[in-house]
Amino acid sequence: MATRPIRFGVQTWTQRVTWAELKETWKLIDALGYDTAWTWDHFYPISGDVSDPCLEGWITVTALAAETSRVKVGVLVTGNTYRHPAVLAKMATTLDHTSGGRLILGLGAAWYELEHRAYGIPFYTAAERIRRLGEASEIIQRLWTEKRVTFHGQYYELLDAYCEPKPLQTPHPPLLIGGAGEKLTLGVVARHADIWNTFGSPETFRRKIAILAEHCQRVGRNLSDIEICWAGTGLITHSNEEKRTLLESLASLWGSRPEEIEPGTLIGSVDQVVERIGRLIEVGVTHFIVTARSPFNHRFLEVFAQRVIPQFR
Repeated sequence: MATRPIRFGVQTWTQRVTWAELKETWKLIDALGYDTAWTWDHFYPISGDVSDPCLEGWITVTALAAETSRVKVGVLVTGNTYRHPAVLAKMATTLDHTSGGRLILGLGAAWYELEHRAYGIPFYTAAERIRRLGEASEIIQRLWTEKRVTFHGQYYELLDAYCEPKPLQTPHPPLLIGGAGEKLTLGVVARHADIWNTFGSPETFRRKIAILAEHCQRVGRNLSDIEICWAGTGLITHSNEEKRTLLESLASLWGSRPEEIEPGTLIGSVDQVVERIGRLIEVGVTHFIVTARSPFNHRFLEVFAQRVIPQFR
């Protein structure tokens, strides 16, 4: 069972959306008492027509942070290949200051090959991207906590590098690492993450948390030091027919079947959603982030905040 506070957040996709829609939705998220709010790090839409509009995640989250006052903010997750880690450390430090110490830095190995090819960004093998993620995580944490950093890695080099001022949060903003690869990614999580994020069913989390625990033991770290975070689709439905229709629509988006994706969602009646959250908490999840696509369903965000979240507070 969970030993840390249960937290809830919302990730707003930035594809096919206006600034006015995002601003209105984030003000609502903040007012409703959600703990965290997130954009993403994509330059193209990840579904549908890739030539459609898609706002850049870091500029967007910085502007949205200025429109809110309480909620923790971040990018779920930053693609490590898109920015040098020393530059990202400076960006993150600056946002931690401008937001009043509300940043969570989400970081991942990156996966969207089309963006890389289109923009001329090298798209390394999966193994290399994950190894780069490990080096980047070390560099960022050292720049946040050390006066001057020299680093000679396989992929990155720093020489007497400063990162001033230091972040407002001490010892530094939480580092969330996204990804679920059991051999390499979870090893990076064990070494560096304050929060680990992925998606899936309670059974998936049970298996992967056990593997993460093995990685933690190998590097001399306690699993309890890492907050376990679920992200996925959440919707409150009023009938089995409505639930089935929503699952079919979601499945078609990802080329799957409804019965395959349902266990990894929070779709159903209030009671069904509460039951699914309870099962995830039982295996160790304590942070839940529901994804939201434009047009944003404000009624769902309100019902979830008023009828689901209070049952875990």
